[in-house]
Amino acid sequence: MSYESHSTTRFSNRVDNYVRYRPGYPDALPAQLEQDGILRSGMQIADIGSGTGISTALFLKKGYPVFAVEPNGDMRRKAEEQLGSLPGFSSINGTAEQTTLPDNSADLIIAGQAFHWFDREKTRAEFRRISRPGAYAALFWNLRLTDTPFAREYEKLLQRFGTDYKQVGHKEMASEDKIAAFFAPEPYLVRTFDNEQHFDFEGLKGRLLSSSYAPEAGHPEHLPMLDELKRLYDRYAASGIVRFGYTTVLYAGKIN
Repeated sequence: MSYESHSTTRFSNRVDNYVRYRPGYPDALPAQLEQDGILRSGMQIADIGSGTGISTALFLKKGYPVFAVEPNGDMRRKAEEQLGSLPGFSSINGTAEQTTLPDNSADLIIAGQAFHWFDREKTRAEFRRISRPGAYAALFWNLRLTDTPFAREYEKLLQRFGTDYKQVGHKEMASEDKIAAFFAPEPYLVRTFDNEQHFDFEGLKGRLLSSSYAPEAGHPEHLPMLDELKRLYDRYAASGIVRFGYTTVLYAGKIN
């Protein structure tokens, strides 16, 4: 299943929840790229599958110009609404496989949570086309942890109610053989960061409904899913709050 053919519309009905309740990325991530000599002042970044601008904002706010390439019109417009006033922001209607960017236009190519939707071979060829000599690609995403009783029960809820959770669960993105094949024959580095979110019940509900596999209103499993979510919240919330823990994983290597 390619990113271009499927996820261009997959999140259209979830944009508001996506913006409000999806986790961001640690400020330590761009700082780490700077420390590793991959990211330097004046570089042009291309953010592929930029969505509502979560990853784009991280780099814009550090002063880097970013081409935000996103095929989903609803998500792209939300990014434009939120980030359009920031210097260096350019919104591009394109896909990972066909970014529409000029040849040799990016010093660093980044891809966040959308990477698992991409056709990897076509994407690698496109990354090489748009990258300048010596350019790197940085792939990163949040892996939700299941290291607490609440987290384990939430995982069971997704497995029970998620319409295609097993097919699109983000853990598949961390496959080392897929990452190695993407960067081959170049080596790549791996960095990890702690990340977390804290939710009351409305936030927890919004976080669940931001996921593309969560049944929407009108689906026969929608209300049973929310009933089960409320039971989990009532059982595990401490002072009205539940915690989502993540490991943010970064892979970075030369692409050209």
